[in-house]
Amino acid sequence: MLQEFRRIGKYLFDEGLINSHGGSLSICSEGKIIITRQGCMLNEIKEEDLIEASLDLKDKNELASKDISIHRAIYRDTQAKAIVHAHPASAIAISITDNKIVPQDAEGSGLFRSAPIVRGRDEVGADETANLVPTFFVRGSVVLAVKGHGSFAIGKTLEEAYSYTSALENSCKIIVAVRASGGKQPHREKPDQMSRQPLHQRSMHQQRSGIPPGIGVMDRSRYKR
Repeated sequence: MLQEFRRIGKYLFDEGLINSHGGSLSICSEGKIIITRQGCMLNEIKEEDLIEASLDLKDKNELASKDISIHRAIYRDTQAKAIVHAHPASAIAISITDNKIVPQDAEGSGLFRSAPIVRGRDEVGADETANLVPTFFVRGSVVLAVKGHGSFAIGKTLEEAYSYTSALENSCKIIVAVRASGGKQPHREKPDQMSRQPLHQRSMHQQRSGIPPGIGVMDRSRYKR
């Protein structure tokens, strides 16, 4: 178990999904949680960094991650067996401005159609955030972002939850890059709409040439005397 925590923690750090002492990992088994200690370095998890805690929301555990209430609420309301909480920079940036994250890349959209953005503790308080987060996983989400805070992903294993976290950040990097370049989807009228327009009302690019594509206009100047 320790080796798996170490492996996923190192992946998160190497990929830049957490800072030196950020994020948290947990698994749920036999009615108890094994969760990383508050302030531990996920890149160098030691045996003493793994804290055993109950699922009781009222149980105060000063050693465990400060996000233990969210972990507990997720396990209480879902069938998740593992949780990865990370601080992916691009996903956090989008969480500040958007209402949800919709991947534009094939890899991301193949794993999740969209990732909800949940209001953070600064807006609604820590307890309310803990109550809100599980509702989206119950509805079928596998990964989400908490506004200005980070991401939470669930899975049957830590590796599965990590894969969703990685895909989310990669999709967000692509979204940020597209927005930075000013890229937008070009407006294209439907063929039936174009056919109803009188020829003189169509723009030049809408008027189709009678010359098949790929065939240039031959220069006839040399035949003139």
